[in-house]
Amino acid sequence: MTDPVQRGARTLLSSTGLRGAAIEAAWLTAHVATYPFGVIAERSRRRVERYTLTGLPPQQRGLLENDIEAAGTPILLLHGMVDNRSIFTVLRRSLHRRGFGRVHTMNYSPFLRDVREAAHQLSLQVERLCAETGYERVHIIGHSLGGIIARYYVQRMAGDARVHTLVTMGSPHGGTHVARMFPRRICRQLLPGSRLMRELAEPAADCRTRFLAFWTDLDQCVAPMTSARIEHPDLSASNIFVRGVGHLSLPINGGVVHAIGTALAHLEHDGSTRQHGVTTLPRPLATATASSEPAERTGRHPAGQRARPSARAT
Repeated sequence: MTDPVQRGARTLLSSTGLRGAAIEAAWLTAHVATYPFGVIAERSRRRVERYTLTGLPPQQRGLLENDIEAAGTPILLLHGMVDNRSIFTVLRRSLHRRGFGRVHTMNYSPFLRDVREAAHQLSLQVERLCAETGYERVHIIGHSLGGIIARYYVQRMAGDARVHTLVTMGSPHGGTHVARMFPRRICRQLLPGSRLMRELAEPAADCRTRFLAFWTDLDQCVAPMTSARIEHPDLSASNIFVRGVGHLSLPINGGVVHAIGTALAHLEHDGSTRQHGVTTLPRPLATATASSEPAERTGRHPAGQRARPSARAT
């Protein structure tokens, strides 16, 4: 038995792993029930602007008082393979409770054959959001394949001009061997060393987007599990480890949801974090000062920092 398999077996059989597997199974059952409600694409609704904080819960009022730009910046949620926007039911509700007023979703076809095709669709959706809201940049949160589609748009289609921060959850940035089980073109694109993965590994020195990647030791869809980390010398990326959480459970995990909301609520205009104790998002590499720590210049997160007890940066 190989070391990765042994480690995976130990994780699964631990108390944390068993609890995570039980939550994954329960959420899968619930998600199957809610899946039909997410098939229909989100309807565009005219947002009613508020000119008073009266009646708002403390959390929503706090974000609007402290950073109205953070509260108004559009957030676009992008699901994974053969899924739809229903996977974000919990995350979307949580972001609204935190005071983020513009949270949108995008569906793409479950029969998608090419990441590049979806990235083009994403570019059109982002342009529509910017035109409708008046904001020049957005945040994108991608689960699984959604994170790869968004990263391709940012790195390969000049999407960094529009995307302020990209958050990924369980996205196989280094490819996944699990894709070998499915004879589909898009699955071949997700294999380690594929042409698409080589494209994402190419230099991206001028990329202005900040990345936050959540990965877990109980991810049954990403093998090796560390492939969900972003390891690129030109990208400003923070990798956050989450223990004992399954692939489908990442968007509903309390630690992950809290870390995302906190990071997006405390961003400077250049993308760095404004407050100590918040998950670090490095400043753009091009603007890092000569005195910056090596971890910032390489876009890597200081080892051992925690977003919450269940999620730590590596």
